[in-house]
Amino acid sequence: MRIDKYLWCVRIFKTRTLATTQCKLNKVWVNGELVKASRELKPNDAVVVRKGPIHFSWKVRAFPTARLGAKFVPEYAEDVTTPDERAKLEIIKLQYQERPRGIGRPTKKDRRELDDFFELEDE
Repeated sequence: MRIDKYLWCVRIFKTRTLATTQCKLNKVWVNGELVKASRELKPNDAVVVRKGPIHFSWKVRAFPTARLGAKFVPEYAEDVTTPDERAKLEIIKLQYQERPRGIGRPTKKDRRELDDFFELEDE
């Protein structure tokens, strides 16, 4: 199965077009190699997708025939994201929760602090 179709079928991306675009932007790896959207997957391949500063990882178990319901995804893709990457996600969630909803745009200082944080994550 093609990587873009697989990523869409197991609900990693909302649309197949978005999955294809992310492959073109070099944000998808299979077994440590950057891949094009047309790359064919095999069982037990390791798929890594970068979404923002976080690298999510999955192990291919099997191939679905069509897009799956969320409760069936674990049968086809095993989430093997490291605890370090999960911790990054929690930090980002906490950072956005600190700001009360409805108080307007971030100040220049807030924006700079966010930019500094994301620069550290990219390194």
